[in-house]
Amino acid sequence: MAAPLTEGAIQRMREMIASGELMPGARLAPEAELARQLGASRNTLREAVRALVTARVLDVRRGDGTYVTSLGPELLLDGMSAAVELMHEGFSLELVAVRRILEPAVTALAATRMDPASLNELGNLLERMRAADSETDRVGHDAEFHRLVTAHCGNETLGSMLNAVSSRTIRARAWRGQVDAGATTRTIVQHEEILNALKARDPARAEAAALVHVATTEAWFRLTID
Repeated sequence: MAAPLTEGAIQRMREMIASGELMPGARLAPEAELARQLGASRNTLREAVRALVTARVLDVRRGDGTYVTSLGPELLLDGMSAAVELMHEGFSLELVAVRRILEPAVTALAATRMDPASLNELGNLLERMRAADSETDRVGHDAEFHRLVTAHCGNETLGSMLNAVSSRTIRARAWRGQVDAGATTRTIVQHEEILNALKARDPARAEAAALVHVATTEAWFRLTID
């Protein structure tokens, strides 16, 4: 936890950004001037800036100055991925359950937004899944399939949240593929249905296909872990 004076400086800069006083891409005032504005010492300001750089709110450019980042969700939610990676294995079921909530919504949104080239790439990834020589390769193509769908959902915040959660479930999905003899066949069939729904530009069908896909995985894990 940061010291109270540093916390105060961080909060003041957050307020400046939230109010529009500092916009995305804006250059902060020189250190001495900004310290006066915040009523903080230069050392306290430096600590606050370091904390906001870690949070991807600020970007220090050597020899140029300190800038507010784009504040895009892919930056601000990057810390969520790091936090998820630190969670103990006992929370894997909770993460799969969160994925079950988010993935169908993302897939439904992507159904009307995916261009022919992206649909063709999904088909290529599906073929790579079929031809994969190892479970590690197959799961890698599987993860890329879902990342490509997520990239076309049109909601960067939702997509960033799903990517953070999904990244932590990849190892568990690979484990399932190794111990469940029928998992690979079922997974490929389910990806085919997702792809067909996306090609048909049918959000309801795409949502249902994604729900079946993730719910099947969740049900298997609950039976196995319990």
